[in-house]
Formats: sequence, C-alpha cells, structure tokens
Amino acid sequence: MTEDAVVDDELLTIGAFAARARLSAKALRLYDRLGLLSPAHVDEVSGYRYYRADQAERARLVALLRQLDMPLARIAELVEADGTDAAALLAAYWTDVETRVAGQRTLAEYLRGRLSGRSSEMYGRFVVETVEVPEQVLITETRHTLADELPAWIGASLGRLEAAAKECGGVTAAPFVAYHAEVSMESDGPAESCVPVADEAAARAWAEKQGRTWQTKVRVEPARRLVYTRITKAQVAHPQIMAAFEAVEQWVAAHGLRYAGPCREVYFADWDTAGPDDPVCDVAFPVQRA
Repeated sequence: MTEDAVVDDELLTIGAFAARARLSAKALRLYDRLGLLSPAHVDEVSGYRYYRADQAERARLVALLRQLDMPLARIAELVEADGTDAAALLAAYWTDVETRVAGQRTLAEYLRGRLSGRSSEMYGRFVVETVEVPEQVLITETRHTLADELPAWIGASLGRLEAAAKECGGVTAAPFVAYHAEVSMESDGPAESCVPVADEAAARAWAEKQGRTWQTKVRVEPARRLVYTRITKAQVAHPQIMAAFEAVEQWVAAHGLRYAGPCREVYFADWDTAGPDDPVCDVAFPVQRA
C-alpha cells in the first residue's frame, strides 16, 4: 500500500488528505509539529500519517489564520473554541492588528515628516506655554517598564495612588507621570507615577505601611516653572506624543532655558470619559534660566 492510498473508509493518507484540504503535505507536517492539527493515526512501523476526512475544515482554518499572521498560540486557542467564542477571539485579534497598523501608519507619517525636513511644520501644531507650580507633597510609585507596558501601568498605578490619597488628606492637583530616563521598546525608564496630596505626615504614615510592594514613597517636590503643551486623548498615543515632547524641547532651546527636572505627562481630565479630541494631558518640562 502506498502512502497516497486510502487506508479505509475513515482514514486518508497524508497525500489524499492534503488534496482534499487543498494544502501541501509539507504544511500538514508543520501543523502536526506545531500542535495545531495532529493526524488521527500514525503507523508505528512506517511512520505514515493518516487523517479523517472531517479534519479538512480545521486544516483549512489553520491555513487561513496563518495568512492573518496570527501567532501560533492564538491559533491553537481559536481552533479549540466553539463557533461564537472562536469568532470573538478572531475579532479581538483583528482589533489588535488594526490598532497596531494604525500606530505604525502614524509613526511612518511622523518619520516622513522628520526625514523630509517638515519637523517645524509638525511642531507648529502645538501651543507651548509656561506655568508656575507651587511646592507639592507627592505620593509616588516607580517602575522600570518598556513602552508597550507603559499605558496599562500608568492607569493602574495612578488608580492605586488616587485611592491611597484618601488617607493622605486628598488629592490637591493633577496627577502626573515623570520620566527619569527614556521609556521605549529598548529602554525601561524608570517612570514614576505621582499624585499630589494635602497631608505630608499622613502620606508618610501611608508609605510606611506599604513597604516595598509597589516601590512607593513620599517626596516633596519644590516649586517649579513648567513649560508645557496641551494635547488631546488621541495625541497621547505614540508617536503623536513624541512630536509634542519635541515641540516643547524646541521651544525651551529657542528661549535659552535649561531643564530643572525630569519631563512629565500631567493628566488633568477623566481619561475614561474623554473623547479622542478632548484635552487630557500636558506634556511638560521643568525649566530654569540658563
């Protein structure tokens, strides 16, 4: 009996099954190796693989999902799910893809602007101003994080600190995130979430109880002069926010100032209820005269 022969009414050789599934035998061997589609039977002597005819639909589904560049782990989860759940998993994956592609499209446009010498045109979209900020007592949480984990950590850490502020006399000003070093896909900061509170003694008592669980601490930040530009929720996304930071840096250099502390994002609006075009954040740098 050759490998391409039909073994019985139920089982097909890999060649016959490949023809029915409209795939190559090489692809089927790969799916087997990856754990995505195992043969119904493997001959112990010859090592030949045999499949049931009703496995063809799964084989085609795996092939189509691979054309979407879906990670193997997500394919394995999807093909084991029921119809409705499988459709929901595919929808969630494709939403992630579209979000990533939209970000890459925006990044490409940003880079084209830089490479073509249109940086000043991009920076001109941002209005840069200054503000004097009084001394503040801060409860903070610090973390080394890469850029892909940053948004989730910002939301979670500021949420924890704002809840803790109830024990510290309440929140007195807009929370902010300070960057003590670059946060990117190659550099992990650290970043520091900060919430200004009213009662320093209560804040220090709170921090004492926390120990080192979230790398929390209390510090008093001196009065600052901030140079900032206000951006919308849509502009907080990467790389739009990079252009905002660079616009402020350009303004600082043009006015002969020097930096007096880490750059920061000041979040003054309710993120969850804000729309894409609503102002939510100030991109800011503490400065002083050179």
